[in-house]
Amino acid sequence: MATIYDVAKLASVAPKTVARALNGDGPVKKETRERIAEAVRIVGYVPSQAARSMRSNKSGLVGLITGAISGTPDDFASMGLPDIYIVQGVQRALTESDLTLLISDTGGRLDRAPALLRTFQEHRVEGLIYVAPHHQKVALPDTLGALPVVLVNCFDDAGTAAVVPDDEAGQYTLVAKLIAFGHRRIAYLTLKQDMVAHKLRLTGYKRALRAAGIAYDPALVTLGEGEGERETSVLADGIGHLFALKHRPSVLCCGNDRLALKVYGMLRSRGCRVPDDVGVAGYDDHQMISKTLFPPLTTAELPYAAMGARAAEVLLGLIKGNKRESASLAIKVGGAVKWRQSVLSLEAKVKTLKGA
Repeated sequence: MATIYDVAKLASVAPKTVARALNGDGPVKKETRERIAEAVRIVGYVPSQAARSMRSNKSGLVGLITGAISGTPDDFASMGLPDIYIVQGVQRALTESDLTLLISDTGGRLDRAPALLRTFQEHRVEGLIYVAPHHQKVALPDTLGALPVVLVNCFDDAGTAAVVPDDEAGQYTLVAKLIAFGHRRIAYLTLKQDMVAHKLRLTGYKRALRAAGIAYDPALVTLGEGEGERETSVLADGIGHLFALKHRPSVLCCGNDRLALKVYGMLRSRGCRVPDDVGVAGYDDHQMISKTLFPPLTTAELPYAAMGARAAEVLLGLIKGNKRESASLAIKVGGAVKWRQSVLSLEAKVKTLKGA
């Protein structure tokens, strides 16, 4: 491997002159710079980034910890939208900066995160982004010192900068649009009750009803997700409960698109047509599901790419010394409602039923 001494010998200058020319931290004549650049090309010399970082105290590196790379299709199916979209959003936002993104994967083991954090610190990263597989509360080690850190899809009690999805607003906007299309009996098949998104989305569902003057009916809300072998039976029981009501819902809102996919199949087995007999809406806009279902699924976007980009912007600001926007509140990123053919307006639905 070529060294700075090889460059200096070929260019007929001192090694210190080569260093000044390459680092731009001292005066070097134009002709000498050109001679050094040609010598670098000929011998194939690659400057040491480690040496530069020791001199400048800046490595030009940003670390990112995720589980997206080692995740399997089964993992994505159980959690909804893959968090690789967050990583892609971060990468795109950093392309215009002078920073290089280093990605480390947890291998599906969250207990590996502390060791990965320590490794990034040893490599003198200028900032760190931690990506969680779903909206949740986390606790990072207290050994990070002054290192700028941004959490994505998660938050902590320490007030670390965080970017999270606006789950409540997303569900509110979706349900409000369903109401605007004439629906008033709107059911909700929820996520697991211990999930942060469950509580926020249920709040958004209730808020949309209240804003429209519609009384909340707990009979229209039922658990959609179960554990292990009971996952399918819980959803089937929930649909059975909703269809046994005296006044059946005109739309089934699902906690995520994965649930909506299963609901399509269960409704088909009951002889129910979507959207003619009952509408179905999801959450996430997981396009492998939402656009391939027939009819295509109406859903609320989980804005993972936008969250990743926003997290990168926040981290760049922290690295430059900008003050936090808020020391205690996470930054919420909202998504759009993707209206597709799985839901009819109530007027169109009535016409369809009359013509059936």
